[in-house]
Amino acid sequence: MSRPARFDRGHTDDLLTYLAASPSPYHAVANAAERLEKAGFRKVEETDAWDGTTGGKYVLRGGALIAWFVPEGAEPHTPFRIVGAHTDSPNLRVKPLPDTGAAGWRQVAVELYGGTLLNTWLDRDLGLAGRITLRDGRDVLVNIDRPLLRVPQLAIHLDRGANDGLKLDRQKHMQPIWGLGDDVQEGDLIAFVAGEAGVDAADVAGWDLMPHPVEAPAYLGRDRELVAGPRMDNLLSVHAGAAALAAAAATGELPHIPVLAAFDHEENGSQSDTGADGPLLGSVLERSVHARGGSPEDRARALAGTICLSSDTGHAVHPNYPERHDPTHHPRANGGPILKVNVNMRYATDGSGRAVFAEACEEAGVPFQNFVSNNAMPCGTTIGPITAARHGIKTVDIGVAILSMHSARELCGADDPFLLANALTAFLEN
Repeated sequence: MSRPARFDRGHTDDLLTYLAASPSPYHAVANAAERLEKAGFRKVEETDAWDGTTGGKYVLRGGALIAWFVPEGAEPHTPFRIVGAHTDSPNLRVKPLPDTGAAGWRQVAVELYGGTLLNTWLDRDLGLAGRITLRDGRDVLVNIDRPLLRVPQLAIHLDRGANDGLKLDRQKHMQPIWGLGDDVQEGDLIAFVAGEAGVDAADVAGWDLMPHPVEAPAYLGRDRELVAGPRMDNLLSVHAGAAALAAAAATGELPHIPVLAAFDHEENGSQSDTGADGPLLGSVLERSVHARGGSPEDRARALAGTICLSSDTGHAVHPNYPERHDPTHHPRANGGPILKVNVNMRYATDGSGRAVFAEACEEAGVPFQNFVSNNAMPCGTTIGPITAARHGIKTVDIGVAILSMHSARELCGADDPFLLANALTAFLEN
């Protein structure tokens, strides 16, 4: 089904809403699930027996979501079409003993998660979000979305060389302040968070909390042709994937089973029970096959015909640092999604995978661009090679070109999220 790819401001408006409402991976999957439920998907529990009925289903585990749609007539060996993404972003994470301070300031002890661009967290108004776990095992989402914390930078009068190369000690210089006083008491922060969540502090047994910038995502530029906001790496892809899955499910008749796999912990290696290098995706696919009466042979047949698009942000050419990019591959904002290639398999794309993506873009009427790293620069990686190696699935790495990757606030073209969603929809439907 061919469709013209013209910019739909409604999609990007909804992305801004999604980014603002998703300050943690737990919020990101909850909000994606809410969108899928409006499209007719229903939650299934991993501890329950699954049936082989048709329709949309999803599993939530921590900060990960796997959703799929079983069309009428699907066989046990019907292959999958998977859009893969990740829900986590580099940031600050609250330590187990968070209450600290010095010189009359009350502070919060934090660890650094992933490849955080440290200086972008300085002098920003920060809220606090994540989840608290109660003694009965229930998780409660928390989002204190107002100025609460701040990591103050040292004044230039006390560091005259700051503009010649700012150096930040990851332990000493990144602890945010959240008040005044010398009477730091253990349990103060969690008691405050519990009060904000409407629960008794004595019932809180654990927490996974993270500061987040409270400045809202926004359009930027003379013609509002850009978008600035937090966590676009990689909630932009999660949002586009959820929209594409809902659109594919609405068509009803499909030759395969479309899937959205949104993993946690990509930014620190994906090795967790909710990461791409864990068992979650494989377990869901296997159980889906078995619920439709399939055997191990059917599962092997299904995976042999399965294709995954690993969608993650990539680098647009930086106008102030063009020498850091490959001289012949120059992805631009609003030029359409990028196809990411690395012959050393930091990305999983090969020639046949390129053909799959090119076909989807042609079907959607979406232009696409090519990305490779400068040979003199190290290349990042994604969930793509992990997915390909762990499951034996043909995988293609794609994404949207952005600036300021891993900053507390990133930048992309305002058209590109919609173009990506169109390409993903064509891939899931084709």
